Amino acid sequence: MARLSSTDRDKLSDSAFAYVDADGRRRLPIHDASHVRNALARFGQVPFESDAARERARRRLLQAAKKHRIVPIGFIATQLADAQRTPTVRQLPSGFVTLLMTDIEGSTEIVQRLGPRFGELIDEVWSVLREAVSTTGGIEVEARADEFFAAFEAPRAAADAAVAMQRAFAAQRFADGAPVRVRVGIHSGYPTSTADNYVGSDVNAASRITALGHGGQIVVSGNTRDAVRATDATGLRFMALGGHRLRGFAEPMPLFQLGATGLRSRFPPLRG
Repeated sequence: MARLSSTDRDKLSDSAFAYVDADGRRRLPIHDASHVRNALARFGQVPFESDAARERARRRLLQAAKKHRIVPIGFIATQLADAQRTPTVRQLPSGFVTLLMTDIEGSTEIVQRLGPRFGELIDEVWSVLREAVSTTGGIEVEARADEFFAAFEAPRAAADAAVAMQRAFAAQRFADGAPVRVRVGIHSGYPTSTADNYVGSDVNAASRITALGHGGQIVVSGNTRDAVRATDATGLRFMALGGHRLRGFAEPMPLFQLGATGLRSRFPPLRG
């Protein structure tokens, strides 16, 4: 990365820096990809004047990373360490977020078999999903029909939640002894948040990845695999499933099957 001269630095506007303090001192330039990477690496070394200033700088930095298509893998590890030391208010994660979605394989047939008792089964299913999400630090975003959506600050936490879900479903029987097989899809990116949900292409990607899988399977995007590996992949395995062109996406997306002890490992090819 070329060092910014004083002259070049003076030519930049305040918006080209992640942090401008109350005295007007400008830090963490983010005007190009190389400086964004440098800012991600140096973020933890900056003495911010307040938690609010730090959060504003974090958001600006992650927006710059998104603009330059940079997956902030090293930054994730630092933020996770900080989060362990600092209590946080329960709210939807922002910036680089890992999205987990599930749906029930063969739900139409189950509805026809159970009729009105399907509601009882869904309550039991959601209880399992919520337990896995809450114990790994995730946030439930939405639950409707046979679909469930959660978000995680930490990519590894999303992977742990998915593994916990599949282990629980493999061991449990639900209403009338019905076996429940759940597809899990995980994708990490920069979703746009609303007051209580997310929108945008990363949400679409997570949904379409989920739909490709089979009951009992966990399918993750390359972004998620890389982010988990960069922080802690102990006890997890990733099997390459090749590049897949998701509807609405111009380029094929590399997908992987997440494996762990106690999970089924063999499945048919991904659904079309």
